[in-house]
Amino acid sequence: MAEKVALVTGAGTGVGKAAALALAEAGYAVVLAGRRKEPLETVAAEIAGAGGKALAVPADVTDADSVAALFKAAKDSYGRIDVLFNNAGMSAPPVMLEDLTLDQWKQVVDVNLTGMFLCVREAFRHMKDQSPRGGRIINNGSISAHAPRPNSAPYTSTKHAVTGLTKSASLDGRKYDIAVGQIDIGNAATPMTARFSEGVPQANGETMPEPTMDSSHIADAIVYMAGLPLDANVQTITVMATKMPFVGRG
Repeated sequence: MAEKVALVTGAGTGVGKAAALALAEAGYAVVLAGRRKEPLETVAAEIAGAGGKALAVPADVTDADSVAALFKAAKDSYGRIDVLFNNAGMSAPPVMLEDLTLDQWKQVVDVNLTGMFLCVREAFRHMKDQSPRGGRIINNGSISAHAPRPNSAPYTSTKHAVTGLTKSASLDGRKYDIAVGQIDIGNAATPMTARFSEGVPQANGETMPEPTMDSSHIADAIVYMAGLPLDANVQTITVMATKMPFVGRG
């Protein structure tokens, strides 16, 4: 059985992949979760090639049975779960609010909020009963939980809700030695933000390029949060591209 075990959702690409690789380098056995098998296996092979331990488990975070099977696979393989990086998320097309369909709204809510809740709930069930008891949950929030982009109502709404979930779970986890925190990310360089260099809509109606930062800086923050003893917690941390239009008026 591995000494430390981390489970990462949305681990096949972007921030999830960067975090999984960094956690593996830090000595964690990493359970990689995501909807698509192939990217997960690619990341698992990269970890194994560097001498680490990884398990790829295709899973749908919006499905309670799939989430339960994911956590069971982690427990069966490694004996326990020390860290959950609750990272899986999506956004709706950037159309005007009045043109959003109900299905588009529900898809984002199902992944970003319900999916995150299902993973938190399952982590509680495992962490409170394992020995040594407890663990750490890191929810992926967003700068959108503080200041939205234009035409982002589903994403922004769910990220505000994630902050509420984080605070409630942080309080409810105390009695089980479960520490719950949140990382709010601004403009990490991933496939999702590749278009930022070409220009994205601003609150004043203009379109302008935005700077990004390497995803490794997010991964470093995750490793730091994960490595704290359970009597210490980073409740909320913001890691952002220094010059992005967030602080002040742009």
